[in-house]
Amino acid sequence: MRKIIHVDMDCFYAAVECKYRPELRGKPLGVGGPANSRGVLTTASYEARKFGVRSAMPSARAARLCPDLILVPPNFSLYKKESAAVREIFRRYTEKIEPLSLDEAYLDVSGVGNATEIARDIRSAIQSELQLTASAGIAGNKFLAKIASDWRKPNGQFTIRPDQVDEFVAKLPVEKIHGVGAVTAKRMHELGVKTCADVQQKSLTELARMFGSRAQWLYDLARGIDNREVQTEWQRKSLTVEETYSQDLTSLEQCLRKLPELYADWEKRMRKNGGESQIRGFVVKLRFYDFKRTTHEMSARRFPTQADFENLLTKAWSRRGDPVRLIGLGVRMGEEEQESDPNQLSLF
Repeated sequence: MRKIIHVDMDCFYAAVECKYRPELRGKPLGVGGPANSRGVLTTASYEARKFGVRSAMPSARAARLCPDLILVPPNFSLYKKESAAVREIFRRYTEKIEPLSLDEAYLDVSGVGNATEIARDIRSAIQSELQLTASAGIAGNKFLAKIASDWRKPNGQFTIRPDQVDEFVAKLPVEKIHGVGAVTAKRMHELGVKTCADVQQKSLTELARMFGSRAQWLYDLARGIDNREVQTEWQRKSLTVEETYSQDLTSLEQCLRKLPELYADWEKRMRKNGGESQIRGFVVKLRFYDFKRTTHEMSARRFPTQADFENLLTKAWSRRGDPVRLIGLGVRMGEEEQESDPNQLSLF
């Protein structure tokens, strides 16, 4: 039987800031750009969340919701250092670790020991050695473990035992199904499908008629079935850079003038990370003044030039010709020996 732990650090970036700056503890804290810019929050402390402040929220809006909010710029080198220390604690128990980001990971502890006790020991070590807290979920697969890690946050853990799966999953709202976003959830509600129990009432054929290629995924997860392995090796799928501008770029010429700096940043990162032989396409993303966005891309198996991105940007901009607040550029990547199947459907 598989034993999977999902460890999720509590408000990680904010917690690290408080560790090194104790005067911030207990205060509403946001990590992100200043309120007088177009910055967004990467995270917010629990004290700030009481006011409705959330990650990915524009800093200006967060400051309006919480007038006493303290905003600090992110320090990713420090966060990476603390994340590496957390991972070293994981390795005391297993080498089967799948990092999802700096602040969360899956651990496969099958055959190692009691998963609930291991999770408790890991959380205790993180708190005593690093002065940070983590929450954990323990279950037989990744889907359930991730849900369980949210159950008793912050600084708690929850175990879903095999004999509890059916009852637990049946009560879950469809929004808890991995990959079901706001648009899909709205459509499911319109069809009278609000919980996993409702999904279970539909046959695979009915789900396929309603949701197309998502049917099997919904059918399985609504029953607590998830056969994905904890991946200790992974292939980068893309490498991109983007910039949000304090003032809208109102013309194509203004957008093009921003490209050399973006391209230089992207090229530096690409050379550092390697993988030039795995490039499978180029892409440019634009986000307009009203937050709507468009992308334009092309397939190519070579290192892109700045002129390639200029061409893509011109085509993307011509779709609307409206003021632009964000430009992003990058490449899609894939295994060299693999060809994509044109008949394969994406789940979401």
